[in-house]
Amino acid sequence: MHSTIDLTSQDGSKIPAYVARPQGIPRAAVVVLQEIFGVNSHIKSVANSYAAAGYYAVAPHMYQRVQPGVDLGYTEADMQAAFAHKAAAELLRDKLMQDIQAAVNHASGLVAGSETGGKVAVTGFCWGGLLTWRAASQLTGVAAAVPYYGGGMHKELGAPLRCPVMAHLSDNDAYLPMDGVAALQAAHPEAQMHLYSAHHGFNCDQRGSYQAEAAALAKQRTLAFLAEHLK
Repeated sequence: MHSTIDLTSQDGSKIPAYVARPQGIPRAAVVVLQEIFGVNSHIKSVANSYAAAGYYAVAPHMYQRVQPGVDLGYTEADMQAAFAHKAAAELLRDKLMQDIQAAVNHASGLVAGSETGGKVAVTGFCWGGLLTWRAASQLTGVAAAVPYYGGGMHKELGAPLRCPVMAHLSDNDAYLPMDGVAALQAAHPEAQMHLYSAHHGFNCDQRGSYQAEAAALAKQRTLAFLAEHLK
């Protein structure tokens, strides 16, 4: 079952979020952070897959403050529009983190009666992977974080991680090159980092870079990681 709700951020702003609910009582919750293409059909399918695995999933619209309702595909024109939206949103970095915190708080409150007592993980893809990386060091109430190929993660190494992290990275990624992967591993040996023979975006079955084997293995590893840290 899925619907759209409004989250209330720290400054009172209303941030829409796509939510997917499992059948029965959720085992815990997962905040799903979008690629640069908005909360589109791919991100909704990711949220739905976590609901199918027993988690309450929340995907906040991270462009709400700069351009409400962004839902892009993967054409060249979509790519150019997405880069423009991301550049504008990054100017509101602190506000964005407040919006993610609102999603975490909402999810925690909703699953407070579950066996895990309200534990929440954050996962994200592409730009959402970078936002997930930031959430792991900046936000409260995050029990685990799983960034996928977050472009620029290697440029933000200094802050200590507040929760366990599992990162899914590719060995052919212009947005997070191999020297960046090495820098991440050196700066944060406590984080689990898995490297796949794939390109940026390998998890998205709507992109030419989709790599089914890598996506399946990453999902298997993620579900095991969440089962361990959201119990």
